[in-house]
Amino acid sequence: MKPFEAWPGHKTVAFNGKFFGAPPTGVHRVAEQLIAATDALIARQTARSVDYALIVRDGVEVPPYRHVACVHESPRVRRMHRIAWEQFYLPMARRKDFILNLCNLGPLIHRDSVTMIHDAQVYSAPESYSRSFRLWYKFLFYFIGRRHRVILTVSEFSRQELIRYGVASADKIVVVHNGCDHILQVTPDDSQVAALKLTPARYVLALANTQKHKNIGVLLGAFADPALQDTALVLFGGATRGDFERLGYVVPRNVQFAGRITDAELAGLMRNAGALAFPSLTEGFGLPPLEAMALGCPVVAAPCGALPEVCGKAALYADPQRPQAWVASIRTVLDDDTTRRSLISEGRANAAAFTWEQAARNLVETLQVATLARQGRSASRSSA
Repeated sequence: MKPFEAWPGHKTVAFNGKFFGAPPTGVHRVAEQLIAATDALIARQTARSVDYALIVRDGVEVPPYRHVACVHESPRVRRMHRIAWEQFYLPMARRKDFILNLCNLGPLIHRDSVTMIHDAQVYSAPESYSRSFRLWYKFLFYFIGRRHRVILTVSEFSRQELIRYGVASADKIVVVHNGCDHILQVTPDDSQVAALKLTPARYVLALANTQKHKNIGVLLGAFADPALQDTALVLFGGATRGDFERLGYVVPRNVQFAGRITDAELAGLMRNAGALAFPSLTEGFGLPPLEAMALGCPVVAAPCGALPEVCGKAALYADPQRPQAWVASIRTVLDDDTTRRSLISEGRANAAAFTWEQAARNLVETLQVATLARQGRSASRSSA
């Protein structure tokens, strides 16, 4: 079946827009990109028998879309807590729609839902989350995995993890890989390179994140080694030097903190970096390595989680438990021109395979199957 042709069942697919207006996260970025790519895909259709709507709370600003209608729900619920809005108001207000949830959670009482669960890290890396967060997500995952029509996830690794931890059955989970080509639409801003007094191609970029599974400690250990004393490690994101030190890490003098930066500043840092280091012990997908590859930045990664699936042969891998392995791999990338050129070339080719257009096509095809299945169930009940 071709996309957008002969849609049965529901007349409206409603995107759950609870995440708009919330502090930005990687999961929110994926949702925004998928909605924008679906909107662009609709523009190329010849006919359609389904409408798309983005449902958001009153007063929340959203990007302009041409074909996805933006519905601001009643001002009367403006003060309703975000969880209550999602769990009670949204499913009642859109009870006839097929609700599409892209940020892990969705309304439990609305069975005609498709929900994207990005990873199973509340099970596999519990130490990275508070007890209340883990309990809430596990509670919701248990019912979402059983009640919602389809569970989407972002990698085959995550699919296997969701099966392993009993979130949903194998026949219910569909993989929709993320795209990374959004980074190519950003005009790089090199101001951070100048502000931090960095030498292009001689510094390494990584996340400033204290979650245990992000494993930044192995990089701090590597950059304390004399072999990397002339190389800066630049950490971008919300965590500060003080945050790491309070957790007992020793932060070497050659580590710099860029703080929270814009997409343009990140693109500038990536395209000038000697490498992006990504030592995570588990990842549901791993978007930063693909963004770096798309911009011609070599990647050194841990062979964990979905990273081998996503990065393939385009990254250099290092043991996540051994700082010396990271020292050796980083020195190779910075000093071996042949290896560097190969990683850049293979990285660009690998990143080109992950587009938001393809992600949107996979999403739409999954929705078609789900609505066909619902029509079949409705017909069976009518004839009974």
